[in-house]
Amino acid sequence: MSPLAHPVYRRLFLAQVVALVGSGLSTVALALLAFELAGGQAGVVLGTALALKMVAYVGVAPLVGGFAHVLPRRTLLIVLDLARAATVLLLPFVSEVWQIYLLIFLLNSFTAGFTPTFQATIPDILPDEATYTRALSLSRLAYDLENLLSPALAAAALLLVSFDGLFAANAVAFLASAVLVLSVRLPARRVQGRESGVWGNISFGLWVYLKTPRLRGLLALSFAVACGGAMVIVNTVVLVRDQLGGTETQTALAFAAAGAGSMIVALALPRLLDRWPDRPFMLGGGLVLVVGLLLGLAAPGWVTLLSAWFILGAGGSLVLTPSGRLVARSTDEDNRPALFAAQFALSHGCWLIAYVLAGWLGGGLGLTTAFAVLAVLTVAVSAAALLLWPAGDATDLEHQHEMADHDHVHVHDVHHHHDHEGWEGPEPHRHPHRHAAMKHKHAYVIDLHHRAWPSG
Repeated sequence: MSPLAHPVYRRLFLAQVVALVGSGLSTVALALLAFELAGGQAGVVLGTALALKMVAYVGVAPLVGGFAHVLPRRTLLIVLDLARAATVLLLPFVSEVWQIYLLIFLLNSFTAGFTPTFQATIPDILPDEATYTRALSLSRLAYDLENLLSPALAAAALLLVSFDGLFAANAVAFLASAVLVLSVRLPARRVQGRESGVWGNISFGLWVYLKTPRLRGLLALSFAVACGGAMVIVNTVVLVRDQLGGTETQTALAFAAAGAGSMIVALALPRLLDRWPDRPFMLGGGLVLVVGLLLGLAAPGWVTLLSAWFILGAGGSLVLTPSGRLVARSTDEDNRPALFAAQFALSHGCWLIAYVLAGWLGGGLGLTTAFAVLAVLTVAVSAAALLLWPAGDATDLEHQHEMADHDHVHVHDVHHHHDHEGWEGPEPHRHPHRHAAMKHKHAYVIDLHHRAWPSG
């Protein structure tokens, strides 16, 4: 049941941890670089860089996901790691603010290709759902630990080197990640039927995602997570330093409270998901996020703030930890990169909107208004998730196929029963063929042969 017992996953998880730590060091170094170049306007530079990061995530992930199924994924992951390392190594030579924006956009464009492809690979390595759930828990813990430990590691490193050294350390981390990916053999994929054309491939993942009820529910809950998380990320320093008169150490403790809530849930959830389905926990996560935001309305003192941040971290983890299971369950293995890319892009689109709301509402109308508006939005999207994600979310569904003639790459599976004349070649192959009308039941996913969710 432990994913770390699998040698391939163990190396890939180490690659993920190393890359995350390196990225955390660069986050600190980027803040120092922005201050060196822009002085008192460093916050504007960092805010713009953060917006460009989200734009890269939203725009680039579907582009890579649309064609990841025809690319050798180990080679793709290694090339993207090397590209990230090269980009980070250019940051110490920056002399103008626009160069920061360009390099940050490039760096996060490569990450927008790497991360969904990496995430889509893990279910192929760990096909047992219980083991995969534990891998998702480990991934959630890795992100939380990175948020907690990277600033401390950066502070220790800065006693010995300048902040340029942190960029160099991040480049080494990406190179180490590439070496670890190179050291494993990933499962081969068979070719799946897909609409031809550039737009057909790019839009495929988004089309599948928005046609799948459970994933529409996940998108609504992703916006709820973004509302809670944006308040933590954007307004912690304002609450602690300005309203409560706290110190830098207390600011770090507030962030740690959110991280602690997330980690505790990530550790406990796999055992619970062995016995009960995802839906009640994830919908419950939306409710927990509402509680955390409403607690922020109570003109929080120090204890109230820590409690609210802990609750927001826990609510976010209730949604995020199982989310990979929903995505993996909603597609065939060879189309997973496209669907994980869609989840990556759409969820970060939610974060982009939430960052703007948390920042502008908090700065323009006050933090009480920001808490109230985001709490109302979280209630709305959690209610939408309840309606969009059916309670009886069965994997195997009975459905009817009408007779159809079409032409796509295929193998002879449950949907392909036809004769050949000898010229078609070995499978997978492509030739015009007919689908007879049929009614049957199997694990249902949206694809070329299933274009709409069964109404029954």
